[in-house]
Parts: sequence; structure tokens; C-alpha cells
Amino acid sequence: QLQLVESGGGLVEPGGSLRLSCVASGYAFDYYTIGWFRQAPGKEREGVSSISSRSGNTFYADSVKGRFTISRDNGKNTAYLDMHSLKPDDTAVYFCAAPRDPDYTNSFWSLDAHDYDYWGQGIQVTVSS
Repeated sequence: QLQLVESGGGLVEPGGSLRLSCVASGYAFDYYTIGWFRQAPGKEREGVSSISSRSGNTFYADSVKGRFTISRDNGKNTAYLDMHSLKPDDTAVYFCAAPRDPDYTNSFWSLDAHDYDYWGQGIQVTVSS
């Protein structure tokens, strides 16, 4: 079982950057796929990016491709989401998540929230001048 805690959110001007961190406690973090999601008021939760377990293959929603970078440091049980060229439309609560089971094939990734069972509490990112 994993517990996930996000940090690094806040208020940033359009065009600015933020780094979100997701620290995990629990067993075998390095075998879990990690996903980042966001939810804006009145909208459904949206998959932003996903990183597979030990191989670290990365995947992005079209809306953030080229602007956001997902990474992980398995030695620190931490995943990151580096966000650049932020837009007002990026304003949302951001969540990190992990599936119920570890992935020993190092190939699983998903931007579908239904594939994830462990969730952080979420952190607000506001892009505004």
C-alpha cells in the first residue's frame, strides 16, 4: 500500500514555471507506475502525465506535451512534474496517483483515472496575473 503526498503548488504568472513533487511512503515505490492528474472547477479529472516503473517511460496529454516533464527518483521515493510556459488553463488541483498493484513488467502507463487506486490529497496550482 502506498501513501502519496504532493507539494510545490502555488500561484504563478502566465509563462512561469512550477515543480510539483509527490513523495510516497510504502513498499517498492520503484515498481509502481505514477500518474499526475488535474481537476479544474466544474470539470472532470484529467490525466496529465504518466511514468512507468523502473524503466521510466513517460507519456503526456496533448494539452501539456512540450511544456510539462514527468520524472522520478526511486532512491527518494519521489515523482516530479516540472511545469513550464504555464497558462491560465493549467489552473487546477493537481494529484499524483498510483495503481493498486506494482508493475514488474516496467511497461504499464495510463492517463485514465480509473486505473489508479492510491491518490494524494491534491495541491492547488493557480496561473494568473
